[in-house]
Amino acid sequence: MARDTTDATPIRSRDELVAYLEAGNKPDSAFLIGTEHEKIPFTLGRHEPVPYDGDKGIRAILEGMRDVLAWEPILEGTTIIGLSDPRGGGAISLEPGGQFELSGAPLASIHETCSELNTHLTQVRNVAEPLGIGFLGIGMSPKWTRAETPVMPKGRYKIMSGYMPKVGKLGLDMMFRTCTVQVNLDFSSEADMVEKLRVSLALQPIATALFANSPFTEGKPNGFLSFRSEIWRDTDNARSGMLPFAFEDGMGFERYVDYALDVPMYFLKRGEGYIDVSGSSFRDLMAGRHPAAPGETATLADWINHLSTIFPEVRLKRYLEMRGADAGPWAKLCALPAFWVGLLYDRQSMDDAWQLAKDWTAEQRQALRDDVPRLGLKAQIAGRSVHEIARDVLALSRAGLARRRRLDSQGRDETRFLAPIDEVVASGRTPAECLLERFHGAWEGSVEPAFEELAY
Repeated sequence: MARDTTDATPIRSRDELVAYLEAGNKPDSAFLIGTEHEKIPFTLGRHEPVPYDGDKGIRAILEGMRDVLAWEPILEGTTIIGLSDPRGGGAISLEPGGQFELSGAPLASIHETCSELNTHLTQVRNVAEPLGIGFLGIGMSPKWTRAETPVMPKGRYKIMSGYMPKVGKLGLDMMFRTCTVQVNLDFSSEADMVEKLRVSLALQPIATALFANSPFTEGKPNGFLSFRSEIWRDTDNARSGMLPFAFEDGMGFERYVDYALDVPMYFLKRGEGYIDVSGSSFRDLMAGRHPAAPGETATLADWINHLSTIFPEVRLKRYLEMRGADAGPWAKLCALPAFWVGLLYDRQSMDDAWQLAKDWTAEQRQALRDDVPRLGLKAQIAGRSVHEIARDVLALSRAGLARRRRLDSQGRDETRFLAPIDEVVASGRTPAECLLERFHGAWEGSVEPAFEELAY
């Protein structure tokens, strides 16, 4: 999230929280696509982490991008921590360990999304290369220890860093060493939201396998294909996971609000500062009896910020966020939104996808989620391999994109962006398995070549 919200509109009832989510409903004709992706800065010379400060640091990149783009700086006090596009709605932000994130503008097609990504990577490369800095497209930092990883000067991250070790063993690794690509998609009604949420939750492990790209930690194989995904299993189970209640009767905006109210808070933003309320209840805040913030009552900003600190495999805001994929090379950044748009923005493909997954039990879905980080396409559910299911789901996505018929200037539809996933399904090998093969072969047991082969 590029900037914490500061809307002081008071929130007095649960109904207002429900109404906030419900206001995301929009007609199909207004559906847009928002793509976010993170990348790891590194020094081109020695493949070392990049600090925030200094004339060749992350702050210098942000200041250079500000000058190139004429975007508004996002400040914490006098410290620049991101950039915001006042016209198109996009933003650049920093993850805790310096991961550089583009939160793309809401756009109408994958053609536009891919163009936006290409333009961004060209611009950031033009700013960073003279500083001796490159960017790595991978799901987890392959080389550095957590102690070697820089810490970004953002107040929310200081609070989260203190809380994470209390609720899981790997939360700090999630914060400081992982990278993802995600797509944010719209819904037209509560019923549409529920169907999209169920389909995308059930199939999120399929996307995790297709995009698995984090097999290294501190210079050696870590035993997983998507260690980024595995990390989420031991980060904070009160705010992450597969949301089994979403498949139960009565699911809707109210049920998600009740879930979110029970997820412990991290912070309150008041003025320029943050109040540490980690582990506490939003219900107490609404009642005006919050023990860590006496006298404070809930605002719309508190609710929006709180929703941004909930981390299930698919997250509900005023849109749905697909959160299961590792970051990867440029082409795969375009493939991820294409995959989900083809499934969820075409009614026939979405209905057919639900037919594939509707009979899976909560226990089966969880077992699949647990197995995929290690087994990838070889994981199984209900007697079928992820590889088989991925082939079927990819065909549904392609059909959905073809029916959308969003053409570029050369008359091509959006199905061409699925090509990187076609290669994975055809070969039966995840991107991580290809990296491991190179590590044990041409790379001669070193991750250093990754900084050349996976650089943007």
